[in-house]
Amino acid sequence: MKNMKETLAGAFEALKEKLGYKNKMQAPRLVKVVVSTGTGKVEDKAKIALIQDRLARITGQKASARPARKSIATFKLREGDIIGYQVTLRGARMYDFLDKLIHVALPQTRDFRGLKVTAIDDMGNYTIGIKEHTIFPECADEELKDVFSLAITLVTTAKTKEEAEAFLRYIGLPLQKAETEESV
Repeated sequence: MKNMKETLAGAFEALKEKLGYKNKMQAPRLVKVVVSTGTGKVEDKAKIALIQDRLARITGQKASARPARKSIATFKLREGDIIGYQVTLRGARMYDFLDKLIHVALPQTRDFRGLKVTAIDDMGNYTIGIKEHTIFPECADEELKDVFSLAITLVTTAKTKEEAEAFLRYIGLPLQKAETEESV
């Protein structure tokens, strides 16, 4: 089995006929993978340490804190309060994480029937929402009382939704088949 980096390198040849590329630089590429989680205004230092530790285990990189950009009185939130953590993966760590996500974590998701194609945004990026971080093998054996959700964003250079969908299918992301309008 080829590794993820080799798979991504062959995107031009595979998508040349389908999308009409004339140059290798036209083919979409994966720029980065962003893994983030929101904590809200958690005061419990043990829970914050747990979230940071689990994110570091899952991604192989230390998570950085994300402060609130503005104050919201209704939520008793002040500018600068830590409301989440984020990890940006590039290079070898990105490829390793994507390989683990596609081949190990997503198949372990309960009632998994593929990812929705509608989550591709207009800029060609794809965001996956994961309800339980315990689908990753690094966290599966621990207690289930402190489960948190993750958002994983795959940032690509695709210019349209169609390009992004073809590229994501090529790299092996388990997208659902497009629903036809004939099924009434």
